[in-house]
Amino acid sequence: MNDNARTRRSLLAAAAGTGVVLTGCSGWEGSADDTPASPPGSTPAGGSEDTGGGNSEMATTATTEPFADLYRRLVPSVAVVRGYDDDGPVGQGSAFVAFDGTVVTNQHVVEGATDLFVGFTGGESRTGELLGADVYADLAAVEVERPEDAEPLPFVEREPPVGAQVAAVGAPFGLGESLSSGVISGVDRSLPSESGFSIPDAIQTDAAANPGNSGGPLATLDGRVAGVVTRGGGENIAFGISAAYTQRVVPALVEDGEYDHPYMGVGLLDVTPPLARANGFERSTGVYVTRVIEGGPADGTLRGSDGSASALGVDGVPTGGDLVVGLDGREVRSLAALSTHLALLTSPGDPLGVTVVRDGERRNPSFELGERPEP
Repeated sequence: MNDNARTRRSLLAAAAGTGVVLTGCSGWEGSADDTPASPPGSTPAGGSEDTGGGNSEMATTATTEPFADLYRRLVPSVAVVRGYDDDGPVGQGSAFVAFDGTVVTNQHVVEGATDLFVGFTGGESRTGELLGADVYADLAAVEVERPEDAEPLPFVEREPPVGAQVAAVGAPFGLGESLSSGVISGVDRSLPSESGFSIPDAIQTDAAANPGNSGGPLATLDGRVAGVVTRGGGENIAFGISAAYTQRVVPALVEDGEYDHPYMGVGLLDVTPPLARANGFERSTGVYVTRVIEGGPADGTLRGSDGSASALGVDGVPTGGDLVVGLDGREVRSLAALSTHLALLTSPGDPLGVTVVRDGERRNPSFELGERPEP
């Protein structure tokens, strides 16, 4: 086991601090939530073991096929996580070894579980200890005694471009050691979540992600993790929590059992053509402030909507609020961009410089970020 204070401190130092924020939407239709966990004695968590023997032609093919080679590199470090409470199984998903040996998965995979079991290649299942879980980022850290060949998977150093080939390895519907392939379809997505806050900086892919894939790695062809699979949204579309965000959240979960998210205390909207027309904005970019929470960090600094109007055939368009066009000197063109800036570059207590358009004039107020309230 790697259960000692020195290891946890080194893990925290290996990835950048804390951060994230943003008001979001509720719910998600068609999310790839976890399938019910299999009862004891059912299909092994890891499936069958590849002994590396057999037909030499098959071995040659494997070495010349990039996804076959990637699979062989990843699969020893990918696991199935099953959760139980006093009434039985409560959930199942995928996971992988990262950092100094911590098992990374989704928060919704372990939610409600009092006992966790982590299964590696070959069906060997081991008891896991939940170190911390964060509902806002949908990430969790589990400590487990891992097999010797379950080496930590590295993360990408920079976000892969749209079109880069990737693969998801995990246990869809409990079928361990499964791989699906595709490309990066989009980056910097903002995912609605049931917490009421969006998950920022998400990766979009067309690699298949079904129930049970949640928590597994989405990896590039060089074997680096680009994201943690979190849900499927429909045919040919799935999402992962970015490597950059994961590397901020998980070390704090290991060290402290929790992660502190910065908090603006505002309601926000992307600027649509009707909203721009109703407010007299010159462009349909930026982020509109619908409300400012009384007593929140931005109270007295930013201004929310105080009226409504009809524009382009749409009734009830909010009016009178600030238009955010920049944060800390960086241009902000969308809600997703604002969310990513806060998530990756700020922490509670940091000063936040905001550039807004109010009554046709640009202003540059600032305030101190707070800490997001408990769910």
